[in-house]
Amino acid sequence: MHAVVFVVLARWLRRQGLDVRCFSYASVSRDLDTNSEALARFVAAIPGRQRIHLVGHSLGGLVILGMLARGADPRIARAVLMGSPCNGSHCASTLLRTPLSPVIGRSIAQALVRREWPFSPQIQIGILSGIGGIGMGRIIPGLAVPNDGVVTVKETFLSGCAERITLPVSHSAMLFSKACAEQVSAFLLAGHFVHE
Repeated sequence: MHAVVFVVLARWLRRQGLDVRCFSYASVSRDLDTNSEALARFVAAIPGRQRIHLVGHSLGGLVILGMLARGADPRIARAVLMGSPCNGSHCASTLLRTPLSPVIGRSIAQALVRREWPFSPQIQIGILSGIGGIGMGRIIPGLAVPNDGVVTVKETFLSGCAERITLPVSHSAMLFSKACAEQVSAFLLAGHFVHE
């Protein structure tokens, strides 16, 4: 996943006064552990003592959790996981049993066997899930509702998270949604989502 997918969200977060750096990783050719280690090196290379917040979309959220499970940089304070299948993925599991499995990649294959993601209780994690229901998952039989078109709300469950919010947005649209950007910004800046 190339960091370019975060260009819209990054622009919004910069407008809120945040210093944004984007991380790219090879989801197909590298496994989750390798990508999590690369993220740890990326974070460690950030100079200064300021607090660091993380945002991950889909598999990117699992890369963050993989890094946190190994022990986190003490500067990390908060993370938002957007549409991340922390509790497994029906779509990915189904596709891994087909000839399309090489397209799914090594990272998600490794992530699917995990159900526990230990992290320091000092790190606040916010879970953002969608119920847009438009996405490639619609062609895969048995995708439970509610879902964002790829990941179900239930699949985003993470034990120990600080807060959850569900928005009427699809899986891919999370990256371009103003409503999602506002919620990500709110959580990073204040430690909570804005609930009506």
